[in-house]
Amino acid sequence: MPDDIATDAPAADRLPSSDSPAFADAYAGDPAVRDEWDARYSEREQLWSGQPNGALVAEVADLSPGRVLDVGCGEGADAIWLARSGWDVTALEVSGVALRRAAVHARDAGVEVRWVHAGLTEAALPSGSFDLVSAQYPALLRTPGAMAEQALLSAVAPGGMLLVVHHAGMDEHHAEQDSAFDPADYVWPSMVAALLGDDWRVEIDEERPRVVPEGGAGAHHHHDVVLRARRLR
Repeated sequence: MPDDIATDAPAADRLPSSDSPAFADAYAGDPAVRDEWDARYSEREQLWSGQPNGALVAEVADLSPGRVLDVGCGEGADAIWLARSGWDVTALEVSGVALRRAAVHARDAGVEVRWVHAGLTEAALPSGSFDLVSAQYPALLRTPGAMAEQALLSAVAPGGMLLVVHHAGMDEHHAEQDSAFDPADYVWPSMVAALLGDDWRVEIDEERPRVVPEGGAGAHHHHDVVLRARRLR
């Protein structure tokens, strides 16, 4: 581990920059979740398209840049697009394999991103400090007391925006036989929306056709659920 990274610092304080793709693996979270996603990413040299998610581009393109948290950044396409658009980007991911790829892509693109190798609830992110929290198709496991949902909400600064996008209808599906995936295990936009109180204004909560950028992954999913909410105070 580099000398300037403290081993006992919170995960959010151990932020490798884009010019250090071989960053120290100071992971904070469930090792089983990390290993599962590392294995998935290791199956291919590139898992995703390399293009930013269409819903993110549509909802954020006209916003004034500020500080943004990209939850589940994968190989970095969204984080890089945001950085190119002038945002100060912190990108969170459980897979070290994905983060190393993302850091290389960001370095090649000439942009700076702070990388956090952690689960959302273990990342010790500063509360209320992001003008935008973006969770695009996040694989967030449900936790006791809705900790994952609360972590999303608490990261948004007063006046900031929460944007959660997921595949429509997945929360209504049941686990298929011979499948390890059970939708009931995961956080969906409806669960986040249910926690929004008087401190929030819901600007968009709808199902709509998915915008897939050219070369985009996941084209077999035709509709998205888009939740966009503004924190008022």
